[in-house]
Amino acid sequence: MATEEVLVDEITYPSKITTTKPLSLLGHGITDMEIHFIHVKFYSIGIYLEPEVVGHLEQFKGISAKELEENDEFFNALISAPVEKFIRLVVIKEIKGAQYGVQIETAVRDRLAAEDKYEEEEEEALEKVIEFFQSKYFKKHSVITYHFPTNSATAEIVVSLEGKEDSKYVIENANVVEAIKKWYLGGSSAVSSSTIRSLASTFSQELSK
Repeated sequence: MATEEVLVDEITYPSKITTTKPLSLLGHGITDMEIHFIHVKFYSIGIYLEPEVVGHLEQFKGISAKELEENDEFFNALISAPVEKFIRLVVIKEIKGAQYGVQIETAVRDRLAAEDKYEEEEEEALEKVIEFFQSKYFKKHSVITYHFPTNSATAEIVVSLEGKEDSKYVIENANVVEAIKKWYLGGSSAVSSSTIRSLASTFSQELSK
């Protein structure tokens, strides 16, 4: 049976994927900003989770999408839910890997420093992530994925570039992994407000069933 597809800013996302388990597309959006009055879109985001995640969020039953969107406790519960998580980014505006690496570095370092968790081990782990992206060039439709297995403090990054073999890197520092999850799923502090709005809308509906 063919998997349904969802259009996220003209980019196709399958509504279901299988990693070690079947996962569903429960949130999507883009990263964008106004530059000199021009609306620039950087990449689209798809958030895949085990459908069972809903059972770990029962305490948020009956809350409206708007309230969930503004409730960071909800997103913290989502991040810590013991289910598999998979984030798929598709590039809209081409970017050098080094530039994307700087975005990760800033986001992760600032988060960890604010929580007093940025030590030598985190700095080294982050440097290796930046190194992994450094030499790459992301044309339009290049794909970056982050796979967070259940009950594991690791994350596997896979980069798919046109005409090249996929390259992979596994992050093993739990604090860096957690900070990346928060960058994409962390409610008010996440990189894409449209993705957070979409997740809130999906879960508000799922939790009212």
